[in-house]
Amino acid sequence: MAQMTILTGPERRRRWSDEQRERILAEAFRSGARVCDVARRHDVARGLIYQWRRAALRQAEPVLVPAVVVNEPAGQAFAPDVAAEFDLADGGRLRIFASASPALAAAALKALR
Repeated sequence: MAQMTILTGPERRRRWSDEQRERILAEAFRSGARVCDVARRHDVARGLIYQWRRAALRQAEPVLVPAVVVNEPAGQAFAPDVAAEFDLADGGRLRIFASASPALAAAALKALR
């Protein structure tokens, strides 16, 4: 059965607390989650979730990520076309190839934020 919320009075917009927004954002952008599913579950417009995310990113402090440089023995080094390799917290690995356009490399790094 569908649920309906009827808003009455002078205020026609719903209000979410900062804690609710943070919880919804964390759930929506968790690995493997789909924003449309989270929006439907919390009865929030998808566009509003993206708007909250943009606002949160504008307010966020820049974060430095530690980098580790490893001198690998001969024969185990990067493939010659790999310009940078990043080990991710979840165990994944991001490799940026030398042939990648600067825009693509910037988009990949921005997506990790």
